Amino acid sequence: MISAVIKMISKTKLFNRALKKGNQELVETIVACKSNEAWLNIGKIISSSRKQMPAVNLDRIEKESKEGEVVVVPGKVLSNGEMTKKIKIAALKFSETAREKLSRHKSEMITILEEIKKNPKAQDIKLIR
Repeated sequence: MISAVIKMISKTKLFNRALKKGNQELVETIVACKSNEAWLNIGKIISSSRKQMPAVNLDRIEKESKEGEVVVVPGKVLSNGEMTKKIKIAALKFSETAREKLSRHKSEMITILEEIKKNPKAQDIKLIR
């Protein structure tokens, strides 16, 4: 369902959706995605309603990622499961318990906006939703 939404949203509609958001950091992230073609699909996902934003557990990230990879979660990272790999996770939000588990394994947690600034071409990222 989300993939169908991704194809149909124009940059103008994406910007209009951003203006309706109350969270300033979310608005800045959507605007940064809109201005960067490589991050446009992520912007379309995070501009959707909160109900459609994915919540991903650590066990799924553990299963689908490799050591040293950059993983982008366009939603919230939840704490179900354990993380044994050292990876970098860019997400909109992290649950408190997920933060604790990730910090124990020295995994890096950043916002999607920070990752856009560090990696504007979106090279070597893995999207998990």
